[in-house]
Amino acid sequence: MELRHLQHFVAVAEDQHFTRAAERLMVSQSGLSASIRALERELRAPLFVRTTRRVTLTEAGRALLGEAERILAQVRTAREAVAAVQGVLRGTLALGTEQCIAGVHAAGLLAAFRRRHPEVEIRLRQAGSLDLAEEVAAGRLDLAFAYRSRADSDQLRSVPLTAEPMALLCHPDHPLASAGPALAPDDLAEEVFVDFHPDWGPRRATDAAFAAAGVRRKVGLEVNDVHSLLDLVDENLGVAAVPRHFRHKRESLSAIPVKGTGESVYETVALLPPPQATSPAARALMAFL
Repeated sequence: MELRHLQHFVAVAEDQHFTRAAERLMVSQSGLSASIRALERELRAPLFVRTTRRVTLTEAGRALLGEAERILAQVRTAREAVAAVQGVLRGTLALGTEQCIAGVHAAGLLAAFRRRHPEVEIRLRQAGSLDLAEEVAAGRLDLAFAYRSRADSDQLRSVPLTAEPMALLCHPDHPLASAGPALAPDDLAEEVFVDFHPDWGPRRATDAAFAAAGVRRKVGLEVNDVHSLLDLVDENLGVAAVPRHFRHKRESLSAIPVKGTGESVYETVALLPPPQATSPAARALMAFL
Protein backbone atom coordinates (compact mmCIF):
# COMPACT_ATOMS: atom_id res chain seq x y z
CA MET A 1 0.00 0.00 0.00
CA GLU A 2 1.58 3.26 -1.13
CA LEU A 3 1.35 6.47 0.85
CA ARG A 4 0.29 8.43 -2.20
CA HIS A 5 -2.68 6.11 -2.62
CA LEU A 6 -3.75 6.91 0.93
CA GLN A 7 -3.19 10.63 0.37
CA HIS A 8 -5.33 10.51 -2.76
CA PHE A 9 -8.03 8.52 -0.98
CA VAL A 10 -8.25 10.99 1.93
CA ALA A 11 -8.42 13.97 -0.45
CA VAL A 12 -11.31 12.46 -2.42
CA ALA A 13 -13.09 11.57 0.84
CA GLU A 14 -12.73 15.16 2.09
CA ASP A 15 -13.82 16.85 -1.15
CA GLN A 16 -16.40 14.21 -2.14
CA HIS A 17 -15.39 14.99 -5.71
CA PHE A 18 -12.63 13.65 -7.96
CA THR A 19 -12.12 16.86 -9.96
CA ARG A 20 -11.80 19.11 -6.91
CA ALA A 21 -9.49 16.63 -5.19
CA ALA A 22 -7.30 16.38 -8.29
CA GLU A 23 -7.04 20.17 -8.51
CA ARG A 24 -6.08 20.43 -4.83
CA LEU A 25 -3.47 17.68 -5.17
CA MET A 26 -2.24 19.12 -8.50
CA VAL A 27 -2.53 15.76 -10.27
CA SER A 28 -4.53 14.72 -13.31
CA GLN A 29 -8.03 13.40 -12.72
CA SER A 30 -7.19 10.24 -14.64
CA GLY A 31 -4.13 9.69 -12.48
CA LEU A 32 -6.18 10.21 -9.32
CA SER A 33 -8.85 7.76 -10.50
CA ALA A 34 -6.17 5.19 -11.32
CA SER A 35 -4.67 5.61 -7.85
CA ILE A 36 -8.03 4.98 -6.18
CA ARG A 37 -8.70 1.95 -8.38
CA ALA A 38 -5.30 0.52 -7.46
CA LEU A 39 -6.10 0.93 -3.76
CA GLU A 40 -9.51 -0.70 -4.21
CA ARG A 41 -7.91 -3.64 -6.03
CA GLU A 42 -5.37 -4.08 -3.26
CA LEU A 43 -8.04 -3.97 -0.55
CA ARG A 44 -10.52 -5.99 -2.65
CA ALA A 45 -13.32 -3.62 -1.78
CA PRO A 46 -14.96 -0.53 -3.35
CA LEU A 47 -14.18 2.60 -1.35
CA PHE A 48 -16.54 5.08 -3.00
CA VAL A 49 -20.03 5.21 -4.45
CA ARG A 50 -19.63 7.33 -7.57
CA THR A 51 -22.34 9.56 -9.05
CA THR A 52 -22.24 12.35 -11.63
CA ARG A 53 -22.43 14.99 -8.89
CA ARG A 54 -20.22 13.65 -6.07
CA VAL A 55 -18.74 10.57 -4.48
CA THR A 56 -19.55 9.14 -1.06
CA LEU A 57 -17.73 6.61 1.08
CA THR A 58 -18.81 2.99 1.19
CA GLU A 59 -18.75 1.11 4.49
CA ALA A 60 -15.24 -0.10 3.62
CA GLY A 61 -14.23 3.47 2.78
CA ARG A 62 -15.48 4.76 6.14
CA ALA A 63 -13.52 2.02 7.91
CA LEU A 64 -10.35 2.98 6.01
CA LEU A 65 -10.63 6.75 6.41
CA GLY A 66 -9.77 7.02 10.12
CA GLU A 67 -6.84 4.63 9.79
CA ALA A 68 -5.55 6.39 6.67
CA GLU A 69 -5.65 9.77 8.43
CA ARG A 70 -3.75 8.37 11.42
CA ILE A 71 -1.11 6.76 9.16
CA LEU A 72 -0.54 10.01 7.24
CA ALA A 73 -0.35 11.97 10.50
CA GLN A 74 2.28 9.55 11.83
CA VAL A 75 4.30 9.86 8.62
CA ARG A 76 4.21 13.65 8.92
CA THR A 77 5.26 13.41 12.57
CA ALA A 78 8.19 11.16 11.61
CA ARG A 79 9.40 13.60 8.96
CA GLU A 80 9.12 16.56 11.31
CA ALA A 81 10.96 14.62 14.03
CA VAL A 82 13.92 14.11 11.70
CA ALA A 83 13.94 17.81 10.85
CA ALA A 84 13.82 18.66 14.57
CA VAL A 85 16.85 16.47 15.25
CA GLN A 86 18.66 18.41 12.54
CA GLY A 87 17.99 21.58 14.51
CA VAL A 88 15.12 23.13 12.55
CA LEU A 89 11.45 22.81 13.41
CA ARG A 90 9.45 22.71 10.16
CA GLY A 91 6.15 21.45 8.93
CA THR A 92 2.69 22.33 10.21
CA LEU A 93 1.13 22.96 13.59
CA ALA A 94 -2.60 22.18 13.43
CA LEU A 95 -4.24 23.51 16.60
CA GLY A 96 -7.87 23.35 17.70
CA THR A 97 -9.51 25.31 20.49
CA GLU A 98 -12.85 25.97 22.09
CA GLN A 99 -13.97 29.53 22.65
CA CYS A 100 -12.83 31.45 25.71
CA ILE A 101 -10.67 28.71 27.21
CA ALA A 102 -9.55 29.49 30.76
CA GLY A 103 -5.83 29.49 31.39
CA VAL A 104 -4.84 29.63 27.71
CA HIS A 105 -4.45 32.80 25.64
CA ALA A 106 -4.33 31.10 22.26
CA ALA A 107 -3.43 34.20 20.21
CA GLY A 108 -0.52 35.14 22.47
CA LEU A 109 0.65 31.55 22.65
CA LEU A 110 0.70 31.20 18.86
CA ALA A 111 2.47 34.55 18.48
CA ALA A 112 5.24 33.42 20.82
CA PHE A 113 5.47 30.10 18.99
CA ARG A 114 5.78 31.81 15.61
CA ARG A 115 8.56 34.09 16.85
CA ARG A 116 10.50 31.03 18.03
CA HIS A 117 9.65 28.75 15.07
CA PRO A 118 8.98 30.93 12.00
CA GLU A 119 9.29 28.03 9.54
CA VAL A 120 6.30 26.18 10.95
CA GLU A 121 2.96 26.83 9.24
CA ILE A 122 0.19 27.42 11.80
CA ARG A 123 -3.36 26.26 11.23
CA LEU A 124 -6.15 27.00 13.72
CA ARG A 125 -9.64 25.52 14.00
CA GLN A 126 -12.31 26.49 16.51
CA ALA A 127 -14.94 23.90 17.42
CA GLY A 128 -16.65 22.12 20.30
CA SER A 129 -14.86 19.71 22.58
CA LEU A 130 -16.34 16.55 21.02
CA ASP A 131 -15.28 17.55 17.50
CA LEU A 132 -11.83 18.58 18.70
CA ALA A 133 -11.29 15.27 20.49
CA GLU A 134 -12.22 13.35 17.35
CA GLU A 135 -9.94 15.52 15.20
CA VAL A 136 -6.94 14.92 17.49
CA ALA A 137 -7.64 11.18 17.77
CA ALA A 138 -7.87 10.93 13.98
CA GLY A 139 -4.60 12.81 13.47
CA ARG A 140 -6.20 15.81 11.75
CA LEU A 141 -5.13 18.10 14.61
CA ASP A 142 -1.78 18.02 16.44
CA LEU A 143 -3.40 19.15 19.69
CA ALA A 144 -6.38 21.05 21.00
CA PHE A 145 -7.37 23.14 24.00
CA ALA A 146 -10.81 22.22 25.29
CA TYR A 147 -12.96 21.61 28.32
CA ARG A 148 -12.72 17.98 29.41
CA SER A 149 -15.66 16.03 28.02
CA ARG A 150 -14.48 12.44 27.55
CA ALA A 151 -12.09 9.89 29.04
CA ASP A 152 -8.64 9.23 27.62
CA SER A 153 -8.23 6.42 25.08
CA ASP A 154 -5.50 4.71 23.07
CA GLN A 155 -5.69 7.55 20.52
CA LEU A 156 -6.21 10.46 22.88
CA ARG A 157 -4.72 11.75 26.12
CA SER A 158 -5.48 14.86 28.12
CA VAL A 159 -3.12 17.12 30.07
CA PRO A 160 -4.92 19.16 32.78
CA LEU A 161 -4.30 22.90 32.59
CA THR A 162 -6.72 24.59 34.99
CA ALA A 163 -10.16 24.27 36.57
CA GLU A 164 -12.77 26.72 37.82
CA PRO A 165 -16.20 26.75 39.49
CA MET A 166 -19.60 27.74 38.13
CA ALA A 167 -21.17 31.19 38.16
CA LEU A 168 -24.66 32.25 37.18
CA LEU A 169 -24.97 35.24 34.87
CA CYS A 170 -28.22 37.19 34.81
CA HIS A 171 -29.58 40.65 34.04
CA PRO A 172 -29.26 43.09 37.00
CA ASP A 173 -33.08 43.38 37.06
CA HIS A 174 -33.56 39.62 37.31
CA PRO A 175 -34.81 38.47 40.76
CA LEU A 176 -31.80 36.17 41.15
CA ALA A 177 -29.42 39.16 40.96
CA SER A 178 -30.27 40.00 44.58
CA ALA A 179 -31.11 36.51 45.81
CA GLY A 180 -28.00 36.16 47.95
CA PRO A 181 -24.23 35.82 47.93
CA ALA A 182 -24.53 32.34 46.38
CA LEU A 183 -27.16 30.14 44.73
CA ALA A 184 -27.82 26.41 44.87
CA PRO A 185 -28.86 24.34 41.82
CA ASP A 186 -32.31 23.91 43.42
CA ASP A 187 -32.76 27.69 43.27
CA LEU A 188 -32.47 27.54 39.47
CA ALA A 189 -34.86 24.69 38.67
CA GLU A 190 -37.57 26.98 37.25
CA GLU A 191 -35.29 29.26 35.23
CA VAL A 192 -34.94 29.40 31.45
CA PHE A 193 -31.28 28.98 30.51
CA VAL A 194 -29.18 30.27 27.65
CA ASP A 195 -26.46 27.74 26.88
CA PHE A 196 -24.17 26.33 24.25
CA HIS A 197 -24.89 23.48 21.88
CA PRO A 198 -24.34 20.07 23.55
CA ASP A 199 -21.11 19.55 21.55
CA TRP A 200 -19.41 22.30 23.54
CA GLY A 201 -17.47 21.40 26.66
CA PRO A 202 -19.00 23.98 29.03
CA ARG A 203 -22.52 22.78 28.18
CA ARG A 204 -21.63 19.17 28.88
CA ALA A 205 -19.97 20.10 32.16
CA THR A 206 -22.97 22.20 33.22
CA ASP A 207 -25.41 19.43 32.32
CA ALA A 208 -23.36 16.95 34.36
CA ALA A 209 -23.21 19.26 37.40
CA PHE A 210 -26.98 19.84 37.46
CA ALA A 211 -27.67 16.15 36.87
CA ALA A 212 -25.41 15.28 39.81
CA ALA A 213 -27.43 17.71 41.95
CA GLY A 214 -30.68 16.06 40.83
CA VAL A 215 -31.95 19.22 39.11
CA ARG A 216 -33.48 19.23 35.63
CA ARG A 217 -33.07 22.57 33.92
CA LYS A 218 -34.72 24.06 30.87
CA VAL A 219 -32.36 25.25 28.12
CA GLY A 220 -34.60 27.43 25.98
CA LEU A 221 -31.97 29.19 23.90
CA GLU A 222 -28.95 27.38 22.39
CA VAL A 223 -26.04 29.25 20.82
CA ASN A 224 -22.65 28.44 19.34
CA ASP A 225 -20.68 31.47 20.47
CA VAL A 226 -19.99 33.32 23.70
CA HIS A 227 -21.05 36.76 22.47
CA SER A 228 -24.54 35.55 21.50
CA LEU A 229 -24.92 33.93 24.92
CA LEU A 230 -23.98 37.17 26.68
CA ASP A 231 -26.24 39.24 24.41
CA LEU A 232 -29.27 37.08 25.19
CA VAL A 233 -28.64 37.24 28.93
CA ASP A 234 -28.07 40.98 28.64
CA GLU A 235 -31.55 41.28 27.12
CA ASN A 236 -32.99 39.36 30.11
CA LEU A 237 -34.13 36.46 27.91
CA GLY A 238 -32.63 33.89 30.24
CA VAL A 239 -29.83 33.12 32.67
CA ALA A 240 -26.57 31.27 32.00
CA ALA A 241 -24.50 28.89 34.13
CA VAL A 242 -20.94 29.31 32.90
CA PRO A 243 -17.27 29.09 33.93
CA ARG A 244 -16.48 31.78 36.47
CA HIS A 245 -14.15 33.80 34.22
CA PHE A 246 -17.04 34.55 31.82
CA ARG A 247 -18.24 37.17 34.33
CA HIS A 248 -15.44 39.49 33.19
CA LYS A 249 -16.64 39.44 29.57
CA ARG A 250 -19.77 41.51 30.21
CA GLU A 251 -19.56 43.85 33.17
CA SER A 252 -23.21 44.87 32.81
CA LEU A 253 -24.38 41.42 33.97
CA SER A 254 -24.71 40.19 37.54
CA ALA A 255 -22.59 37.15 38.44
CA ILE A 256 -23.47 34.93 41.41
CA PRO A 257 -21.49 31.85 42.52
CA VAL A 258 -23.36 28.54 42.32
CA LYS A 259 -22.65 26.52 45.45
CA GLY A 260 -22.79 22.77 45.72
CA THR A 261 -21.31 22.15 42.28
CA GLY A 262 -17.68 21.84 43.37
CA GLU A 263 -14.64 23.97 42.71
CA SER A 264 -13.63 22.25 39.47
CA VAL A 265 -16.79 22.00 37.36
CA TYR A 266 -15.00 23.21 34.24
CA GLU A 267 -11.61 21.59 33.66
CA THR A 268 -9.47 22.92 30.83
CA VAL A 269 -7.20 20.34 29.19
CA ALA A 270 -4.79 20.01 26.30
CA LEU A 271 -5.87 17.11 24.09
CA LEU A 272 -2.97 15.24 22.49
CA PRO A 273 -2.34 11.96 20.68
CA PRO A 274 -0.23 9.29 22.44
CA PRO A 275 3.34 10.44 23.22
CA GLN A 276 4.89 8.48 20.35
CA ALA A 277 2.48 10.13 17.89
CA THR A 278 2.79 13.68 19.25
CA SER A 279 4.44 15.93 16.68
CA PRO A 280 7.55 17.99 17.47
CA ALA A 281 5.51 21.15 16.82
CA ALA A 282 2.89 20.10 19.38
CA ARG A 283 5.59 19.33 21.94
CA ALA A 284 7.19 22.71 21.28
CA LEU A 285 3.87 24.51 21.77
CA MET A 286 3.21 22.62 25.02
CA ALA A 287 6.63 23.72 26.27
CA PHE A 288 5.34 27.32 26.26
CA LEU A 289 2.67 26.29 28.78
